[in-house]
Amino acid sequence: MYNEIFDIGFISIHGYGLMIGIGILCALITAGKRAKKRGLDADFVYSLGVVTLIFGFIGAKLLYCVVEINAFFNEPMRIVSGSGFVVYGGIIGGILAAMLYCRSKRVNFFQYFDLTVPSVALAQGFGRIGCFLAGCCYGRETDSAIGIVFHNSSFAPNGVKLIPTQLFSSAGDFLIAIVLLFYAQKDRRTGKVGSLYLILYSVGRFIIEFFRNDYRGSVGILSTSQLISVIILAIGIVMFSSKELPWANKE
Repeated sequence: MYNEIFDIGFISIHGYGLMIGIGILCALITAGKRAKKRGLDADFVYSLGVVTLIFGFIGAKLLYCVVEINAFFNEPMRIVSGSGFVVYGGIIGGILAAMLYCRSKRVNFFQYFDLTVPSVALAQGFGRIGCFLAGCCYGRETDSAIGIVFHNSSFAPNGVKLIPTQLFSSAGDFLIAIVLLFYAQKDRRTGKVGSLYLILYSVGRFIIEFFRNDYRGSVGILSTSQLISVIILAIGIVMFSSKELPWANKE
């Protein structure tokens, strides 16, 4: 809604990037502090965070290219260099990169997965505020009192009341972060906190998709993100309900 915060000479600060930056910083700080309290390596958390961020952004861009496959073939440079990303691609890319990095360092991935997922949800909450400021990931038209109107957005329709799906997503992500932080206060079986994140996020994302109105690709009656949500939910439920993950205690 107010994406251009201010300009200083040739430097332009945008709300979307600023919120992502704040989210990443808060995620690293909270994960580092919690690592020290739990006797885990905070420095490893920071290096793992860098690896996850890099491949998370790559994964988010790759999935965006898949969703926008027709536009990609017509204008590949515009799609690759543009601001479009798909969050699920970032989650999948980040998790896969983190697993490989932990394996290369002979570190138990699930210990750090449990540790960092509350911080991931926290970062996502700030990121969705950035989406609101930019106008992307917008909702359907509405006549209700909760509707918001964009006036200078390059993404959302301007001049009409829309459901603020970005703010709902942000609130949901912050709530997930709080739930996970409280849940993780007690000793849990390895993988339990991480699997709860997968369950909560996938359910929330599946629901919010019904209220969004930007193009996100589709598979049958489901959006691309809803299909991925179903898969992630199934994985999360299996992990959460298992008495012991056969690989959880292995490096």
